[in-house]
Amino acid sequence: MGSASSSAPTSPEISPALIDFSALSLLPPWCRLVVAESLRAGERPGAIFARVAAARWPNEPEAIAAIRAKARAACERAQAAALTPIAWSDARYPAALAAIVDPPPLVWTRGDPDAWRATLVAIVGSRAASPYALSVARALGADLAARGIVVVSGLARGVDSAAHRGALDAGGVTIAVLGSGADVIYPPEHAPLADDIARSGLLVSELAPGTPPLAHFFPMRNRIISGLSRAVVVIEAGEKSGSLITARCALEQGRDVLAVPGNVLTGRNRGAHALLKDGAKIVETADDILEELGMDRSVDASRSGSASGSGIETERDASAERPRDPVLDALVRGEPSDLDEIAERSGLRPARLLPRLLELELAGLVARVGGGRFVRN
Repeated sequence: MGSASSSAPTSPEISPALIDFSALSLLPPWCRLVVAESLRAGERPGAIFARVAAARWPNEPEAIAAIRAKARAACERAQAAALTPIAWSDARYPAALAAIVDPPPLVWTRGDPDAWRATLVAIVGSRAASPYALSVARALGADLAARGIVVVSGLARGVDSAAHRGALDAGGVTIAVLGSGADVIYPPEHAPLADDIARSGLLVSELAPGTPPLAHFFPMRNRIISGLSRAVVVIEAGEKSGSLITARCALEQGRDVLAVPGNVLTGRNRGAHALLKDGAKIVETADDILEELGMDRSVDASRSGSASGSGIETERDASAERPRDPVLDALVRGEPSDLDEIAERSGLRPARLLPRLLELELAGLVARVGGGRFVRN
């Protein structure tokens, strides 16, 4: 029996830091701002958890111990499900998401973590979508993907799934942000779609593996959809649509918000029309989105799905003619800076700054380090 036990395969060791980040992710949502501020200040995740948990449960050590046990169990379940956890301190953590006021301390992923190293655009809309909305979502998803844009959505029924499928139709890349654990696909009939997405793109969730799709998780995940993206396109949203939550998050995060006009007789698109009245750019084709992002509309579609086909060559070539680069000038060699610092020095807001940083990173002039920070090479 002893020899059989000694020859049994063992799982990779889970690092204490990963368990600490997992524990932070299990704290109540109202702790997000405190956690984010503490991480940005350089405090270690274990110390943050100990301090916040002690304040929340001052006389309940068993409650704190239970959360830590759940955190370890989440890491073990992720290993078994072949999920990749990406913590705030990981250089793979997307800088755009790190820049929002309440980023998740940890995201659980399945697929290619490099999928978000490109220009990302979110497409969101009604679950009970009309045939018109489904057709528009699929066409926009395909057209954007054919230009190398990564399409972000929520894997929901209706507009979300149509946008994902459009991107896949074009051989492009798409990212699904879930309102459940990354190993719990909802709605269940989208399991094959999720598998297709993960082959070339990414499934993402801030929720611990195994978490069921409860109603209050979906509004929470909307800030991640917008936080990852440079722009959010709303298709067919009613007055109380969850898509309007995503649009509001986008505006608060400094992202561009665009909307597709619809039938004025049915009332099912009043939310999107309200956005248009408030100044959102009208979208009829993918060219409208690229124009709003300041990207070349004639990007070679044969390069879809790759970072080199995301429209950045044209921008990089044009910027190379300039004698000085404000973003490079804002960075100091060997001294990591976050997006707020770079934005302040360069005069660019984060939504415009991130694409330039991506160009510089791909050119080898800038490196990404933990916590969504960048350093000049």
